[in-house]
Amino acid sequence: MSLSYELLAVDQGARRGRIHTPRGSIETPVFMPVGTRGAVIHLDQRDYEELEIEVVLGNTYHLMLRPGAEIIEGLGGLHSFVSWEGHMLTDSGGFQVMSLNDNVKIDDDGVTFTSIYDGSKKRFTPEDAVFTQEQLGADIQMVLDVCPPLPSPQKAIIEAMGRTHDWAARAKSVHSKAGQALFGIVQGGIDQGLRAKSAKYLTGLDFAGYGIGGLSVGESHQEMMPALRAAISELPEDRPRYLMGVGDPARIVDAIGIGVDMFDCVLPTRLARHGTVLTSTGKLNLRNAKHAASDEPLDPHNPMSNSFSRAYLRHLMQVKEPTAARIATLHNLWFLIDLVKQARQAIEDGSYEAFRSHTLDTWS
Repeated sequence: MSLSYELLAVDQGARRGRIHTPRGSIETPVFMPVGTRGAVIHLDQRDYEELEIEVVLGNTYHLMLRPGAEIIEGLGGLHSFVSWEGHMLTDSGGFQVMSLNDNVKIDDDGVTFTSIYDGSKKRFTPEDAVFTQEQLGADIQMVLDVCPPLPSPQKAIIEAMGRTHDWAARAKSVHSKAGQALFGIVQGGIDQGLRAKSAKYLTGLDFAGYGIGGLSVGESHQEMMPALRAAISELPEDRPRYLMGVGDPARIVDAIGIGVDMFDCVLPTRLARHGTVLTSTGKLNLRNAKHAASDEPLDPHNPMSNSFSRAYLRHLMQVKEPTAARIATLHNLWFLIDLVKQARQAIEDGSYEAFRSHTLDTWS
C-alpha cells in the first residue's frame, strides 16, 4: 500500500488522523486548495509554504490538454514541474469533461469530448485516466467516475453509479505506479441506499482511500448530510475519506463531525477574486461602499491580511488591481486551513461539538 491512515483521536464521530505516504505525512482533517492548471490562482509555491498547505490539487483534464501529460512527465512530473515538494492530488478529469462540454458522449467504455482549448475530439477511458495521472505523478490519483448533476432522474443516478463502479474496477486493475495511491469515488446522488451500496462495493475493491463525489452539486445541506452519513457507514475506518468539492465552513464542520478527513474546493479562491472574504464573523463583501473609509482589517486574527485596511483593499478591488485578489486569496485560504487546524485541536481536546456549534452559529 502506497498510503496508510493512522487514527490519532476520536470525538464522537469526528476523527483526528494522519495520512502517511512515501513523501511524508498529512495531518487530517485537511483542506486542500485547488491548483487547476498547476498553480493556485494568484499564488506560488512560496505562498504554499507560508500558508502551511498540506496538499494541492491539480486538474487532470486541463493539464493533459495544456501543456500535456507527456511534457510534464518529461520534466520530472508535477512536483518538479511546479517546483514544490509538498503533497499533490490529481482528480480524474471526469467532472470537467462532463461540465465543460455540451456534446459529451458517455458509453460503457468511456467518454468522448471536445477540447475547450482547440476544439479537437478526445477519447478518455478509465484506463486512460490512470495512465495520464501516472504520467503527471501526483501522490494521490482519483478514478474516473460519472458525476450526474442534482437533481437528476433516479434512473440516471443509478446508471452513473453502475458505470462508476465498473470503471473503478478497471482503474484498479491497471494501476501500478509505485508510491502513488489510487482512490475510488462513491456515487449515488442523495439516495441513502444507493450511497451505502456504492461505498460497500468500492470497499470491496480495496482502494487506498475513498472519495465521496456527486455532492454539493445542487442539493441542500439537509439533503447532503444523510447521503454522506450513509456512505461513511460503509467505508473502512482505516482509510482516508475525502468529500470532494466542499469548501464552505458549515458543510466542512458538519462533515468532519461524522468522520470526513479531506476536503477541496475552488470556492475560497473564486470568492476572493470577486471581493468576498471569509472572516471569523462571516462573509464580508469588499465591494460594499460602507468599507470605503474603514481603517479596520478584514479580520484582526488573519495574518495574511491584517496589516491592510478594508478601505485600501476595497480601493484595489475597485480599480481592478490584481494585488487585491492575491491578498484576498491568501486571506481565504488561511481562514479554511486554520478552521481545520482548530477542528483537529478540538477533536484532540474532546470539545468538537462545542467547536462545531460555534462555527455553525456564524456560518449556517
